[in-house]
Amino acid sequence: MNAPVTIGPAALAELAAYVRRPAFSQVFVLVDSNTARLCLPVLEAQLPAGHHIIEIPAGEEFKTLATCGLVWDALTQRQADRHALLVNVGGGVVTDLGGFCGALYKRGLAFVQVPTTLLAQVDASVGGKTGVDYQGFKNHLGVFQEPMAVFIAPVLLDTLDPRQLKAGYAEVLKHWLIADADAFEQQRRLGWLTDDWTPIIQESVALKQRIVASDPLEAGPRKLLNFGHTVGHALESYLLTQPGREVLHGEAVAAGLICESWLSVQRGLLSAEELDRIETFVFSVFDKIHFVLLETEAIAEFARQDKKNAGGVINCTLLQGIGHGVYDQPVTDADIVGALRYYHKL
Repeated sequence: MNAPVTIGPAALAELAAYVRRPAFSQVFVLVDSNTARLCLPVLEAQLPAGHHIIEIPAGEEFKTLATCGLVWDALTQRQADRHALLVNVGGGVVTDLGGFCGALYKRGLAFVQVPTTLLAQVDASVGGKTGVDYQGFKNHLGVFQEPMAVFIAPVLLDTLDPRQLKAGYAEVLKHWLIADADAFEQQRRLGWLTDDWTPIIQESVALKQRIVASDPLEAGPRKLLNFGHTVGHALESYLLTQPGREVLHGEAVAAGLICESWLSVQRGLLSAEELDRIETFVFSVFDKIHFVLLETEAIAEFARQDKKNAGGVINCTLLQGIGHGVYDQPVTDADIVGALRYYHKL
């Protein structure tokens, strides 16, 4: 069952009312070093007196069990019981990691999500996926655990730098490519920038909630939401091992959208003309990620740990035309290498 989601100007008032419920013995607010500086001042009036701040370092490299230990230590030192509330204020790293910490602490601590990035508002905070990276593999450890509620305030996007805002757009694009051809066609003519993100966020959240409601534990249709992520996660994970070459999650997913669209063409599912439209739109928003051809095998190796795999087979989500995703499409290491080589030469 999907958690209730409030989107728009009313979200902060709803958050203020929620965290002041007398049922909560204590309120803990999880932030990273960025949201502590940029977002807490915006939210301060919504938080109850006596709340406790837990701050973790910002960045994907800190989405680890070691950081979870810091969170659990802080909860334990403050004697948080199972009637406490954890408020996760941040992007995908904070909402994923905070949800994971809440799900495991004393077998379940209530938590709510307050996503502060476009990526988290349209994707990461919705759907109940929580987790951390392990041994360099994205979200290798995790549980499905819906938050008690999600409060999406587009005003928080004003705290983002342009690169972070743009990164979130990759997940919006993904939603259109797997399920909304009309929106894709309309937006590729309008461009990605907008004065009001609320309608786009509402549409993306509604689309994701429909898919999640039909398949909460990712046994079938929910796998559609992984389009772009088999190659994208592999590329992101590999570059995290290369100091100074790290990319944002959304940037890697954007590259994955092109690679997996190309694979769709190779399977006869997508036309070359549709691939060209996807490439043109993606590159109108995102810069190309650079790697050398000799690295393609090493990048592809990370895909062998993808969570959708079964029996040693790499399962990918592809496109059967723009707006129609198809899941459980087996691909080989050679297929992924080929897709990366195609992207490299663009």
